[in-house]
Amino acid sequence: MPMLSKFPAEQDWVDPDDVDRPIVTYGAVMAEMGQVELEPHTHKKGQIILVQRGALSCEVDGGLWMVPPRSAIWIPGGAMHAIKGSGLEGYNAFIAHDVAGDLPKICCALSVGPLLRALLIRSASLPLLYEQTGPASRMVTVLLDEIAAAPVENLHLPMPVDKRLRNLVERMMALPAERGTMESWASHVGVSERTFARLIGRETGMSFGRWRQQLGVMLAVKWMAGGATIQQVAADLGYESMPSFVTMFRKALGTSPGRYMAERHPGNRR
Repeated sequence: MPMLSKFPAEQDWVDPDDVDRPIVTYGAVMAEMGQVELEPHTHKKGQIILVQRGALSCEVDGGLWMVPPRSAIWIPGGAMHAIKGSGLEGYNAFIAHDVAGDLPKICCALSVGPLLRALLIRSASLPLLYEQTGPASRMVTVLLDEIAAAPVENLHLPMPVDKRLRNLVERMMALPAERGTMESWASHVGVSERTFARLIGRETGMSFGRWRQQLGVMLAVKWMAGGATIQQVAADLGYESMPSFVTMFRKALGTSPGRYMAERHPGNRR
């Protein structure tokens, strides 16, 4: 299957749900297309998207995931999802329900090791109707095992459904450096501070402070994947010093932002 260089509606796309094989993998190069946006849609088959270059965001069922290079997102079959990205290169594998029993039941971001990455790339070279016995079949089995074993990454931001909170979220994503107290944010929503705290907890499962910190992590990953320096990211998130941003990032993802991105861009140093 050649690398796709067009949107899915173009001639070289075959709907993976119509292909009678347990796994269908496409490579995709959209780096020259600028911003890519796919409206909410579903597939019968589950979907894993490996990002090789660029950054991808995916909103699924009240949650937002940010996927940097060398990571992937798993979307179970039937889950409504919308995708945005820029400068994207990667691989999409669509997996039939009857072979996905050991895969995650919910959407999640996955850390992709060398073997899983190699298997996704190799499976994209198979013909659509590959032989279901022999080497292709064995490779598909190993691919499924590797997806099931991939570690989950903390790149998920719960998104509220309440319209008042969604309006606030849009403001905070547009102006991430804007600071405020619980009282001032509650005032934006038009409720008391106590009601605001209760709404956030009910809608996201997090305290407001923890949710806002996770938003910062997600934006930082997106911006650094797009080429921003750590200094730029810290400033754009409203941190008074770079060390305080680095400390927050390390607590959230277990490593410094420089090391985190260097692992995804070998030879890159910030």
